[in-house]
Amino acid sequence: METVKFDDAEQYEPEAGWQRRSLAGSERFTFEWFEKPSGHSSPMHDHENEQVCLCLEGELTVHTQEESVTLEKNDSVHLESWEEHRVENASDERAVGLDVFAPGRGFEFWTDREE
Repeated sequence: METVKFDDAEQYEPEAGWQRRSLAGSERFTFEWFEKPSGHSSPMHDHENEQVCLCLEGELTVHTQEESVTLEKNDSVHLESWEEHRVENASDERAVGLDVFAPGRGFEFWTDREE
C-alpha cells in the first residue's frame, strides 16, 4: 500500500497560481490534484495519456478542437489519447480539480516540454 499525504505530495507550479500535486498512483495511472486561479487557462496541448478531469470546486471549462464543456462541482469529462485540449477557469473564483491519467505520468510532461 502507498500513502501520499496531501501536504507531503510532490508539487509543481507550471505557471503562477496554477498548482498541481501528485497523489498516489502507479505507472498504469496517476492522480493529480490541481488549482487554477480565476482567468487561467492551460495551453492547448495533447498527450499519449487518456485523461479524466473531475471538477472538485468552482467551474472548469474544457476546450477541444470540436467543442467546449463547462464542468461544475462533481462533473467530469474523459479525453482520449492525443485529443488536443485545454482547461480554463473562466470564472471569478478559484477552481480545483483532479486529473487522472492512464498510463501514469509525472510532472516532466510540463517541465520537459518544448514551447
